[in-house]
Amino acid sequence: MKRPPVPPPTPPRRSPKASQMTYGNAWLTHHLTTLFTSFGQILRTPLPSLMTAMVIGIALALPAGLYLLLENVQHLSNEWNGTAQISLFLKQTVGEEKAQNLADWLLQKKEISGVQIITPTQALEEYRNLSGFGQALTALEDNPLPYVLIVQLATANTDLGERLLEELKRKPEIEVAQFDMLWLKRLFAMIALVRRGVIILASLLTLAVLLVIGNTIRLAIYNRREEIEIHKLFGATDAFIRRPFLYAGGWYGLLGGIIAWLLVHFCFWLLQDPVKQLSLLYYSQFELVTLDLLSSLALLLTGGLLGLIGAWLAVGRHLKEIQPR
Repeated sequence: MKRPPVPPPTPPRRSPKASQMTYGNAWLTHHLTTLFTSFGQILRTPLPSLMTAMVIGIALALPAGLYLLLENVQHLSNEWNGTAQISLFLKQTVGEEKAQNLADWLLQKKEISGVQIITPTQALEEYRNLSGFGQALTALEDNPLPYVLIVQLATANTDLGERLLEELKRKPEIEVAQFDMLWLKRLFAMIALVRRGVIILASLLTLAVLLVIGNTIRLAIYNRREEIEIHKLFGATDAFIRRPFLYAGGWYGLLGGIIAWLLVHFCFWLLQDPVKQLSLLYYSQFELVTLDLLSSLALLLTGGLLGLIGAWLAVGRHLKEIQPR
């Protein structure tokens, strides 16, 4: 009596969760492999890769350096804000008592934090020490200088200072009223104009970075055309083919960001000593502010992101043109 045939053993079924884990591990492994492989391909052509990264680095360093320079000017102007003051030159007929009464009246205003009275004797002595005409001033019979009130504003609001200036000009005791912070208002307007120019320049250089990376990736696609055709012939998806080029673009952008960081730090290092000597001449402790950790990370991430975007645009356009024969 024949035995019934033994059925072949059924392969063990994999649970959906185990299949997802296997697929996820393969996907992650391929990403990591492609990441390092794309960097190795860049290292195989060091000189062209370095030139491309240098172009990207210079394009990123220009707006970053200008923006950092504006931040230093803004920081310096914030220190000057504490010197917001109005100079009041009183009439020659105003004596010490009227000058003191006017100072007391000014101190009652909440917009004013302090008032300094400079007598004609003090003003003449200061002028004699600073002008170098000490002997010539001794020939004067009378002191021609009036009382001067230095009004210190509580805030550096230029609009508030101008309104107070218009009010003080109507006082009968005052000959000339001068707001000493009008030049700072003009400086703020110039800073705003330059900041707008930096934004425009950054936009143009961003476009240049995208074009440089796009052209580099286009050449890489052309050199690997046959490889791409074989991958498509065996059913590779566009995402699979696109992946190494995207990582290559990201590496180019990241290398450009590193070069931009080095260039900005080197330029500001060259300016550090001259700026320090100039600040000492003005009795200031101002020092140049360079890229901090957050700004450095933003610069590197911007470079890498622009590299990915440029590579994505280039691959998306030229990959459709390549079809297996």
